[in-house]
Amino acid sequence: MLERKLIIQNETGIHARPAGKIVKEACKYRSTITFKKGEASFNAKSIINLMSMAAAKGDEVVLIANGEDEEVAIKNMSQLILNNLE
Repeated sequence: MLERKLIIQNETGIHARPAGKIVKEACKYRSTITFKKGEASFNAKSIINLMSMAAAKGDEVVLIANGEDEEVAIKNMSQLILNNLE
């Protein structure tokens, strides 16, 4: 299991369009991928789950990947978040 703390960079936070981009990327990996915000965990492969995270610009989240391709998943998912979901 790998974890990485990230700060949401996207101006509008995680709403429908950014959540869709995250889900699309997360579904490329066999690993379980979750975000943790505060004490709550959110499945990165579920758009509704991600939107319920209500992450705004500047919020700190922890990206967690657990599985056979966790290293590449953490790397690529982190880059997506740090590059304003582009």
